[in-house]
Amino acid sequence: MKRRIKHVTVLGSGIMGSGIAAHFANIGVQVSLLDIVPFELNETEQKKGLTKDDKAVRNRIASENFEKLKKASPALLYSPKFAERIKVGNFDDDLKKIKDTDWIIEVVVEKLDIKKSVYEKIEQFRKPGTLVSSNTSGIPIHFLIEGRSDDFKKYFAGTHFFNPVRYLPLLEVIPTPDTDPEVIKFYMEYGAKFLGKTTVLAKDTPAFIANRIGVFSMMDLLHNVQKLGLNVSDVDKLTGPIIGRPKSATFRTADVVGLDTLVMVANGVRQSGAEANDFNNVFALPDYIQKMVDNKWLGSKTEQGFYKKVKGADGKSEIHGLNLDTLEYELQGKSSFPTLELTKNIDKPIDRFKVLIGGKDKAGELYRKSLGALFAYVSHKVPEISDEVYKIDDAMRAGFGWENGPFEIWDAVGVQKGIELAKEAGYEVSDWVKNVESFYKVNEDGQSIFFDKNSGNYSNIPGQESFILLDNIRKNKTLWSNSGSSIEDLGDGIINFEIRSKMNSLGGEVLDGLNRAIDLAEKEYDGLVIGNQGTNFSVGANLAMILMMAIEQDWDDLNMAIAYFQKSMMRVRYSSIPVVVAPHGMTLGGGCEMTMHADRVVAAAETYIGLVETGVGVIPGGGGTKEFALRTSREFHSDDVKNNRLREAFMNIAMGKVATSAYEAYDMGILEKGKDVVVVDKKRQIMTAKMMAKSLAEHGYTQPIEQTVKVLGKDALGMFYVGTDQMLTGNFISKHDKLIADKLANVLVGGNLSEPTVVTEQYLLNLERETFLQLCGERKTLERIQFMLQKGKPLRN
Repeated sequence: MKRRIKHVTVLGSGIMGSGIAAHFANIGVQVSLLDIVPFELNETEQKKGLTKDDKAVRNRIASENFEKLKKASPALLYSPKFAERIKVGNFDDDLKKIKDTDWIIEVVVEKLDIKKSVYEKIEQFRKPGTLVSSNTSGIPIHFLIEGRSDDFKKYFAGTHFFNPVRYLPLLEVIPTPDTDPEVIKFYMEYGAKFLGKTTVLAKDTPAFIANRIGVFSMMDLLHNVQKLGLNVSDVDKLTGPIIGRPKSATFRTADVVGLDTLVMVANGVRQSGAEANDFNNVFALPDYIQKMVDNKWLGSKTEQGFYKKVKGADGKSEIHGLNLDTLEYELQGKSSFPTLELTKNIDKPIDRFKVLIGGKDKAGELYRKSLGALFAYVSHKVPEISDEVYKIDDAMRAGFGWENGPFEIWDAVGVQKGIELAKEAGYEVSDWVKNVESFYKVNEDGQSIFFDKNSGNYSNIPGQESFILLDNIRKNKTLWSNSGSSIEDLGDGIINFEIRSKMNSLGGEVLDGLNRAIDLAEKEYDGLVIGNQGTNFSVGANLAMILMMAIEQDWDDLNMAIAYFQKSMMRVRYSSIPVVVAPHGMTLGGGCEMTMHADRVVAAAETYIGLVETGVGVIPGGGGTKEFALRTSREFHSDDVKNNRLREAFMNIAMGKVATSAYEAYDMGILEKGKDVVVVDKKRQIMTAKMMAKSLAEHGYTQPIEQTVKVLGKDALGMFYVGTDQMLTGNFISKHDKLIADKLANVLVGGNLSEPTVVTEQYLLNLERETFLQLCGERKTLERIQFMLQKGKPLRN
């Protein structure tokens, strides 16, 4: 029988429990979030005259954590309304309801005796065959099932999510010897397909995979930093985005996670006896770490750790770093490392490592020591914690936010060079590595294969049939490319247009590529996907080009450029083949306009999309304003609806509002319900888009006919002018903001028409373009664009 998950019970409502509950709610599952009954009334409850028997008291812990869940920033829910899918309760009153649940996930405190007592209660009410799992991050899974029934053991495993659950995609699945293989298969497939997770099968070893490797890497740095005379801000500069790691890098990450958590994992591994002496010493706490723990300088939770916010001489807050020698906080200046300068023109972090390890300064020395130790360590963890190298890399990318896993980095510097680095760092790699040519290759089918230690040969990474990796097919499947884009053959009559410019901005070379892709698809193929697998889909238009033309007052060329952009977006809408756009990450300005003109959209759940042009003093000029006018006009059933829909469209654009998920984009009218779809697993996005384009073609796609739009003219324009006047009078906006807002309103209502009128899309595009050009002539607009360019920021408010 197919197992369907309709209801999940989460036991424990703390940070992890709430995050897990929220993510199941995100994908449409009903959730019961339970916690213990409070031991005593709090002051508020006493004042209200409540007793321990009142439901509000008994559910207080879960209720309070549920409220925190709803207010979390960044948001844990894709949409605030998804909170309706979560019901709170307590262990004493509501545990009996688990007989009707499909999956019980235990997320209580990390103490074996407490977890065992919870399982004892679960067995009283659980229906045979119900899934049970633990989110433990460190307790051996086989300890948890001691004394449990055979049926409990059969359906039990570790399911270790990473915090924050919505944003970190790793899910480690850890079976026991008694877990039914079909249950493990279900956890792995459900986690990937429905929860959008990178599911990694882990062995029941200390700290499993990601924490084992991640904490080793961090502890190794903690030992090296003093030896090299580097301060905490130096290390964070060297171990952040420059090498494809999160901005929080090393020490800020430790502060966010909590030094106590780091120490707990390190001590757990060290005391387990699982490590050889040379590696076990890395998990020993440096003296300054022990002193920080003793002082309770644990990071964000205690408001000081490696960093502390202090007031400077001028009374303003400053961030001071901890001097690891004196254990005093001080303002740490910006250090300059010549090695980093050598990588400025290398876009991809994976391509920087060869340069970084050759550095002659302290940065180069840190990279050589750290990578050498890491390479040696991971070589010895196969097969101890994983039989396959790709699982270790998957875990580090998905759980720690590394852009590349350790074996991928090792390939990038060369296997033999990595062995040399390990020796320089004082380690020997495992013997199995010494005859490896590379850990990964790409076969003729565009699939990644890995070196399998067990067989001594290369094997396919399983599950790749469900997704398309553009990096893998680009070499053999590229049909055309220029400096900012490329066209790839996805097979089955579908091609892909990939934006590859810096930050995926939309300039002339990208638009030329887009038009070429549509031409090619119309002549020789069945459909077109517009998608890429960069960090973001597109941050919007090429601001530098617009600024240059505006400063030089080259209005004819700027007019032609905007007209070309509009024409390109209309081709996306009105070509003779189906066009499916696959947005993800930041999809701003022109990226949003391209999305809104697609036949269908396959959006990643984590898509942050919006028309943000007002942030630099203009309005959407690539058809975005026109498109909102068109979509709004479809709902003009009554005066109230007209005004409300117009206001919503106006406010979304005028405020530069960005959806914080694809589901919020539905609410904003950027995505259309019943037409566009959302995928939680980003890896499957291009494949899903290809299948949708193919399906549209096979079902007889017909080229659409351009639409007419009903606009309201003066009937609605006065409403907006009154509103902007009031905002200006109340000092909520500047005169320049009012100018932008009034001109935006003028386009949305179709201009200064005396009565409601039906116009063409081209009429609105002309009005939109004219307004865009007018605003580009404003001094304030040019200043805003210059500011954005100087800050290196995307086009957003």
